[in-house]
Amino acid sequence: MTAPTVAFFTRLLDDASPAERYALAAAQIQQAESVGIGRAWVAQHHFRAAEGGLPSPLVFLASIAARTSRIRLGTGVITLPLEDPVRVAEDAVVADLLSDGRIDLGLGSGGTPSSFVPFGEDVRDKAPTYDRKLAVLLDALNGRDIGAGNTLYPDAADLSDRVWQATFSAPGGHRAGIHGHGLLLSRTQPRRDDALHAPLSALQDPIIDAYLEALPEGSTPRITASRTVFVADDRAEALRFAEVGLRRAAEGFRRQGQTIPGDSIDELIVALDTHLGTPEEVAESLAADTTLARATEIAFQVHSVDAPHDHVLRSIELFAEQVAPALGYALTDTIKEKA
Repeated sequence: MTAPTVAFFTRLLDDASPAERYALAAAQIQQAESVGIGRAWVAQHHFRAAEGGLPSPLVFLASIAARTSRIRLGTGVITLPLEDPVRVAEDAVVADLLSDGRIDLGLGSGGTPSSFVPFGEDVRDKAPTYDRKLAVLLDALNGRDIGAGNTLYPDAADLSDRVWQATFSAPGGHRAGIHGHGLLLSRTQPRRDDALHAPLSALQDPIIDAYLEALPEGSTPRITASRTVFVADDRAEALRFAEVGLRRAAEGFRRQGQTIPGDSIDELIVALDTHLGTPEEVAESLAADTTLARATEIAFQVHSVDAPHDHVLRSIELFAEQVAPALGYALTDTIKEKA
């Protein structure tokens, strides 16, 4: 099997004003490119700064494209039920042209239920709404009639080959597979009350199985597994930030109705599927995550540790220079090497 590639993922959660959040995220993505990370994913969230700071990811990525030259840029994800699918297609095409073909279009069916209301959508209908809008989006990207004889301009070139779908479920994996899309797996997932201590692989391997089974013959699997990873020069430093970030995250999940077992920091690290510590400790922890052996890309993010910006930059550097080589992950040529 080909060595998995590496991506950096951000929800833009730095403790700063919106403009500064965007500037810090841009610097983090530039850092990722400089050390050989192959792709950057950004999440879309509406209305709540504590959940994420970016309602318009394609606008942001168009800006990032002007500041970078090689790193691929992906939406992880656009909440499709809240969008006009034709406008998503148009915006994605323009961003793709501005970035010289570096856009990857990741899609999902939705998150916070109350976010559906301002868009005139009912969260109870999000699955059929997603399917309906996905069909329109794919028609647009593939140059088909999207109404009254209209087709997309500019055309999407091969952007339809760079669509990804995120899911928590095996049916969602099947849906991504039948379209030949990429599969996006989350950094953590809710557990049933009777399986609170189940490893993440127990939840995600069935999704991969369904995806691979549905994938059309001849299609190349694209499986990105996102993971919370915070690499530091010493474990005490990593634990200091995790003590704040993971406790805050656990409280947030509990308010949403999830059961997060344990209260000590070590228990929360396990419950929230977190990999942290020195490069050696993180490499050992990731090596034990059996789902990662099936992924074609490993996307690392500091959420929910949410360390300060300088420490995020250092974590990116340590991951690329020490963790990735230890695990055999594939990096690109670095900016320094090409200069």
